[in-house]
Amino acid sequence: MGAWELPKSAEIDGTTYRIRSDYRAVLDVLTISADPELSDEERGALAMQVFYVDFDEMPASDYAEAVRYMRWFVAGGDASARPPKRKLADWQQDFPLIVSPVNRVLGYEVRDVEYLHWWTFLGAYMEIGDCLFAQVVSIRKKKAKGKRLEKHEREFYRENRELVDFRMQETDTEREILDEWM
Repeated sequence: MGAWELPKSAEIDGTTYRIRSDYRAVLDVLTISADPELSDEERGALAMQVFYVDFDEMPASDYAEAVRYMRWFVAGGDASARPPKRKLADWQQDFPLIVSPVNRVLGYEVRDVEYLHWWTFLGAYMEIGDCLFAQVVSIRKKKAKGKRLEKHEREFYRENRELVDFRMQETDTEREILDEWM
């Protein structure tokens, strides 16, 4: 693969594996990776099943390298990328806030296209600029660092807590207990 091409397969220990490079598949991988009900092992296995088309044919000896490749791919090809210290966005919760500015950057409705490479989606995401999502992330960042919000930010937060605050994810056990109480 040349430096100017978008990867659609992974070379792992001499074997080429097809990957699901569409942005929807990667968002599924990210959602799985953040699922609190799954163990680390389950998250890894499920994420790999979504990402690698032929995962069932992959020998276990290739798993470690396959995980490294998947992380590299999700990070847009940046091998040095590390997860942020503070969670400022949730791909699943924030998608309605992200999709409109991504559409604006790309000039079309991304949900209507059959295929959009993750790196193209990610590039558009990085260029969204000033928008509702950027405002939400800015407030989350200040709150996470314990910084004082400006008057207009406090007002926005009061009126839009459901956008700014992360939704608590209940586990099955918590849901069962709540259902028993109701």
